[in-house]
Formats: sequence, structure tokens, C-alpha cells
Amino acid sequence: MNGEEFDQLVSFFDGMARTTWLGSIHDTLKELSGTWKEKRVLDVGCGTGRLLLRGADEAEKLTGVDLSTEMVKAARQNFFLHNRSEKGEFLVGDACKLPFSDETFDVSLSTCVMFLLPEPREGVSEMVRVTKKDGSLAMLNPSLHMKQSEAFQYCLENGISGFEQEAMLKWANVSTRRHRYSSEELTALLNELGLSSVRHHEVLGGLALITVAKK
Repeated sequence: MNGEEFDQLVSFFDGMARTTWLGSIHDTLKELSGTWKEKRVLDVGCGTGRLLLRGADEAEKLTGVDLSTEMVKAARQNFFLHNRSEKGEFLVGDACKLPFSDETFDVSLSTCVMFLLPEPREGVSEMVRVTKKDGSLAMLNPSLHMKQSEAFQYCLENGISGFEQEAMLKWANVSTRRHRYSSEELTALLNELGLSSVRHHEVLGGLALITVAKK
């Protein structure tokens, strides 16, 4: 994996972040991650910054890291267009080698990213490392049920069509070629890394999981 693979996909990923289904998931994930008021928040694999924008009036500082230079440029532009540039910092970086000191952030997030990594444990371990003691982590990952046939059925049952359907089916297709997790597997991984109070919340009819844990 390298950033150039994603440089050409900025419009697609920005559009995906604005779909009704992923937008709703972002809202839920933010709520489950706890208050962002006066917190330092990190989004690993931030894409175009849409998730972090939700807390621009609340957090002390919002930081995004992405492997793609063009995604980082788009995130900066989105914050500029929303007159929130002073709240956001966006860096090009590797999820498995985050460019931050230990215990820098109060809240660390990752959506649609960890399952893509060759070794997801390395990315999750880095999220844990840069999160403060008593801080929280929140991730979105495809579950074992995620695959194109199930995603297509979910779209039919929920009236999802057009680009919104296309985006979900592409996510499902990539998921089957990368990593999918059960809640038990995610709990075991986070426990191994020293996190407690692990909770899971099913979204998309159980096709994906939001996982929240305390350090």
C-alpha cells in the first residue's frame, strides 16, 4: 500500500464520507467515543476530514493523518471552506508509524482503515500508543458478515441506490479481500494491547462494527 494508490480517489472517498449511511455511522461513532469538548482528537486515515469536522466547534485540536498527500490537501481545504483551519492539523503519515509522541491524544479514531492494513494489529497498536491514559479509542471495521451479496441485500431493503449503493458495494468487495472481524476477535486484540471496557455497536444491520475502548 502507498499513498499514490489513494491520490486518485479523493473525490470518491469524499463522496463516500457524505453518503447518508456513512454519515450516520460517523455521527454514531462520534457519540460513542465520548465528549470531544476541549479534547485533542486524532483520526488515523482521515481521508478528506469529514469525520473530524463534526467536532470542530467542540474539540481543542483536531489532527488527521493519511497516507495520501491528496487526501491531506483535501482535508485542509474542507476545514478552510468551513472556516475551521485553526482547529485542524493534517499530516501525511503511515498508520503503522504514527508521527506523534506517546500519549498525545485524548481520543483516537479510525474508520474504514485498519482492515486495509497488511497487519492491522500494528495500526491498532500505534493508536493505543499515542492515546493518553484514560483516553478512548473508536474504530469502524467490517464484520464477518460483510460481503457484496449481503451489502446489496441491505441496500435493497433500505432503499439505498445510486452512488450510495456503489460506495457500499465497493467497501464490501475490498473487505472480503482484506480483513474482517468478529466482536470477539476485536475484543481479544484490544485486551492484548492493554485496553479495557471494550464495547461493540453493530451498524448496517450487522455488516460492520463500531468498537470503542478505554485505555
